[in-house]
Amino acid sequence: MTRAFRVAYDGREYAGFQRQPHATTVEGTLLAALADHGIVDRGDGPTHATPPGYAAAGRTDAGVSAVAQTVAFEAPDWLTPRAFNGRLPGAIRAWAAADVPDGFHATHDAVRRTYRYHLCAPDVDGPVDAHAEDGRPVDDDAVRGALERLSGNHDFESLTADDTGTVRTVRATATRAGEFLLIDVTAGGFPRALVRRLVAVVEGIGRGTVDPAFLDRILGDEPMWGEHGVGPAPPEPLVLWDVGYGDVTFEVDGAAAESALVAFDERHRDARRAAAATGAIRDRMGTAWDGTDRPNQ
Repeated sequence: MTRAFRVAYDGREYAGFQRQPHATTVEGTLLAALADHGIVDRGDGPTHATPPGYAAAGRTDAGVSAVAQTVAFEAPDWLTPRAFNGRLPGAIRAWAAADVPDGFHATHDAVRRTYRYHLCAPDVDGPVDAHAEDGRPVDDDAVRGALERLSGNHDFESLTADDTGTVRTVRATATRAGEFLLIDVTAGGFPRALVRRLVAVVEGIGRGTVDPAFLDRILGDEPMWGEHGVGPAPPEPLVLWDVGYGDVTFEVDGAAAESALVAFDERHRDARRAAAATGAIRDRMGTAWDGTDRPNQ
C-alpha cells in the first residue's frame, strides 16, 4: 500500500532535505534507513534507490527544520513510524502516518504549505537589546502591516532566484510570543528562499531600517536582483510547520511521537547549554572591550 509519513527533523546539521552526492541530507538519511530495513536497495552514500511512488512535500534548505515534512511511498504493512525510527538518528523522527490512495503524490497533492519563522525581535515597548541586529527593537504593527501588504496574489520574482513559478497567492501573519515574532507564511507552494527573503524585508521594516514604500518596488513590474535585491534571513529559525492534503487524515503513532518529544527535548536542552556558553563568552568579551575586566584575585 502507499503510506504517507509525517517527519520532524532538526535541520541544523543537514545540508538541506534533498539528497546530494557529497553531503549529509535529510532525504539521504531517510533512504538509508529504508535500505537498512531492506525496503530499498542499498547504494553508495546518498544514492540509495527510492521505493515505488516515492515523493516528498518539499525541499527545505540547509539549516531549515520541519515538524510536518511528508514523504509517501509504497510501504510494507509493518513499516509504522515507530519502526521507521528504529533506523533513524534522533535528529529525524517519523511521528504519524496515513494510508493514502494509489497514485498519491506527496509533492503535487499538497494543497497548502505553511512555514513558520521564529524571528528574535524585542518589541518597541521593551528595553533595547544591544545585541539585537542594529540594537533596534521591532515594531510589531509595522511588521504586520508589511505582511498584510505582501499577502494576496503577487509576482514574487524579486524575492526568489527562480525564473518561473514566481506568481503565488500568499497569506502571511505575525504573532507575538515573548521575545519572538512567529511569522507564518502559507501558500500552495513556494519558489526558492521566498519565505526567508520575505522575512528579511519585513524585519527591516519592523526595525525601521527599511522604508515600507520599498514593498512597492518589490511587488512592482521590474524585478530587483544582485546588489539591489533582498538577501535571505538566516535559515535556522525557519520550520516547515504544516502541509495540508485535503481529505488525508494522519494517525499519530503514540510511541513514535513520545520518542520524538524526548529526542527534541534533549536537542533543545543541548542548544540552550550552547547558547549559555556563547552568551557568557560574549559578555566577558564585552567587559574586556570596555576595560572593566580585571584578573581574578
